[in-house]
Amino acid sequence: MNDTPDRIDALGLLCPLPVLKLRKRLQGLAAGQSIELLADDPAAIIDVPHFCAQSGHELMSVSTHDGAQLYRVRKT
Repeated sequence: MNDTPDRIDALGLLCPLPVLKLRKRLQGLAAGQSIELLADDPAAIIDVPHFCAQSGHELMSVSTHDGAQLYRVRKT
């Protein structure tokens, strides 16, 4: 399994687009694979954890880079 995650660049996109892009890309991954989402939408701070909780995916980490949030999500 490849441990290097894919990355979605959702900078400049507003709700609900970052989560919709994340959901679409997760569909193509195998269980256990991870993906990163880079977003600067203030709503993503609420939306991404909520999406993960609702869909059962694991929110592995959230960090801030240059004013944007980097979410790392593992497909379950």
